[in-house]
Amino acid sequence: MPHLEPRAISVQANLRDQVANALRAALIAGELRPGVIYSAPTLAAELGVSATPVREAMLDLAREGLVEAVRNKGFRVTEMTDQDLDEFTGIRTLIEVPTVGRVAASAGVEQLERLRPLAQRIVTAARGHDVLEYLEADHRFHLELLALAGNHHLVEVVADLRKRSRLFGLGSLNETGRLVTSAQEHVELLDLMVAGRVQEAEDCMRRHLTHVRTLWADGRTDAEDRGPALRSGVR
Repeated sequence: MPHLEPRAISVQANLRDQVANALRAALIAGELRPGVIYSAPTLAAELGVSATPVREAMLDLAREGLVEAVRNKGFRVTEMTDQDLDEFTGIRTLIEVPTVGRVAASAGVEQLERLRPLAQRIVTAARGHDVLEYLEADHRFHLELLALAGNHHLVEVVADLRKRSRLFGLGSLNETGRLVTSAQEHVELLDLMVAGRVQEAEDCMRRHLTHVRTLWADGRTDAEDRGPALRSGVR
């Protein structure tokens, strides 16, 4: 049975979304483990809410590919294979690298500089070991950068890919400071784009996605090495 501390779950209108976010955070921290089946009533008791919003939130996560329903038992956290990691990285590379090149060649300096605070937030969060802030700022940075290409369908596709490739067990990498190098690549990328160095910006984006793929694999391996115990801390 997992031990999940309530993460400020309230009885407001977006309870389903709040529960879904709390469960995503537990996945990222390694508190909910790939391959394990969790029941909605058990998770609801841990989060201090009723089972209904937990079931609804789990269905949202199932649509994102993060969990799968197991009849009469609950939900199993989806296991991500090396092939999954390679395929997600390959698709993102095909989309994001050339898009970054187009944005670097066409966007104005003022447009790009608006992303500077987000790039700095990512670095600050990594250095402060705040994994949830890191992921939130990273998510916004990448999608707002891609949005400068003017193709909202492209942004939606990448957003979906990012949901499906959540960094399970990322907490251990965060604790060792291994996210900092990846975080600094956002600032490097932005500097290259502001300078109009298109090819170098594309190369930086390609390297960044390769780095992210390595973090996925390392995070999963570290989570497995820690064994079956789940950390508390859904706050």
